[in-house]
Amino acid sequence: MQISSMTALELGRKIRQREISAVEAAEASLARIREAEASLNCFVTVDEEGALARAAEVQKAVSSGTLTAPLAGVPVGIKDNMCTEGLLTTCSSKILYNFKPTYTAEAVLNLEKAGAVIVGKTNMDEFAMGSTTETSAFGVTRNPWNTEHVPGGSSGGSCAAVASGEVPYALGSDTGGSIRQPSSFCGVTGLKPTYGTVSRYGLIAYGSSLDQIGPIARDVSDCAAVLETIASWDRKDSTSVKREDCDFTAALVDDVKGLKIGIPSDYLAAGLDEEVKAAILKAADVLKTKGAQVEEFDLSLVEYAIPAYYVIASAEASSNLSRFDGVKYGYRAKEYEGLHSMYKKSRSEGFGEEVKRRIMLGSFVLSSGYYDAYYLKALRTKALIKQAFDRAFEKYDVILGPAAPTTAPKLGESLADPIKMYLGDIYTISVNLAGLPGMTVPCGLDAKGLPIGVQLIGDCFQEKKIIRAAYAYEQGRGPWELPAPACVAGTADAAGGNGGCADGGVRTAAGSGCADDGARTAAGKGGI
Repeated sequence: MQISSMTALELGRKIRQREISAVEAAEASLARIREAEASLNCFVTVDEEGALARAAEVQKAVSSGTLTAPLAGVPVGIKDNMCTEGLLTTCSSKILYNFKPTYTAEAVLNLEKAGAVIVGKTNMDEFAMGSTTETSAFGVTRNPWNTEHVPGGSSGGSCAAVASGEVPYALGSDTGGSIRQPSSFCGVTGLKPTYGTVSRYGLIAYGSSLDQIGPIARDVSDCAAVLETIASWDRKDSTSVKREDCDFTAALVDDVKGLKIGIPSDYLAAGLDEEVKAAILKAADVLKTKGAQVEEFDLSLVEYAIPAYYVIASAEASSNLSRFDGVKYGYRAKEYEGLHSMYKKSRSEGFGEEVKRRIMLGSFVLSSGYYDAYYLKALRTKALIKQAFDRAFEKYDVILGPAAPTTAPKLGESLADPIKMYLGDIYTISVNLAGLPGMTVPCGLDAKGLPIGVQLIGDCFQEKKIIRAAYAYEQGRGPWELPAPACVAGTADAAGGNGGCADGGVRTAAGSGCADDGARTAAGKGGI
């Protein structure tokens, strides 16, 4: 078996057993990145030198027996909104094109303590605002199953990197479905934990009350192992929760007898693609044959989730993004007159269209005269949605449904109609509003050969139940094959903008940023 075809746990086991070295694993990952990046553009920054040095360091610790963690020596991609000391962290935005943090996000530190080897930072929708990874200042990411389609977003770079074999697993962040929806589009497994389970320290905020870091991998076992590694209480994050039940791999049992699973009838109503609906119901049947009790029920309030989410998320974004002003770091306009002119021009030139749209919406709903009418009403709706889930979980252990109403749309289709893009989040955003855990597992392909994902939702701090249900379904479904490497190698056509830079340049090496002449340069040395 090729290294690029192994799961994270398989590769970690072979490294511990001395069958493969950590350096060989890193070299294989970097070689796959060089092969596939021209057609996919999953990474903003590739730290080849740092990854190989880190792999050699980890291999010494593994060989001496001082490092025995399951993921030791396994390469990983980190979404580019998580701070990494000395390594570019851009949020895929022109305004942070040259930002190198002086500290590392807590979740990433936990991975490093376990011996992870970071190979680079993955592409994303700018500041995590988008559902297609098309709003990135560094070019769109393409879906490995069909490069004419989007990978989803905002964690599209992480999901596409796992699906294409560039890395065995990656970290993403989920504000309204940004792990689960692209996992569905790319045919990988993604897990959004209960709010507070993983520290948000070092995660550049979009919506602080909604954001949560989580794992993206090839199967349920990998996701459970990664979550077990990154979950921790952190005094630096006031929303972090002390949990005693973080042994998530203990839930990897093929047994759902007696488990009560509810399917919201609202999720199967008009707007859901028939092929997606059939795949979801087939997944439910698999769990039913294994002994689970499955029935439909009325969740209610589904139609209010999207307006409530976009009011709250945009309000928080307008506040969080006010710190990016061209003063201390990041992009600054070259020509301006006075301080206020510098603020306006730097933000106007540095932020993309979607980010500016949400900042303006957020500023509007927080403004005098509209705060009560929009923001406070959205907060009340959020509380009602949480109560609806509370009532559901009094009867059911797990809620099952789709992750997205369709499979991955073609490039350009969603950005042409932002409202349609927002409506695509209808099945995922309620989970964030209620602070619940959710997980997406591949459950089939549509007629075009694009993946479909089934979403499993649990009550707060009940990740083990959804992991147990997901693992049992995975065993019943059988092996899931990712697209062959030959399908995702080669050069993208110029029209798609893949591998492009914020100023229209072309990629010249696996690296980050855009040089002053518009070309991608070596890792960590780019500019705009």
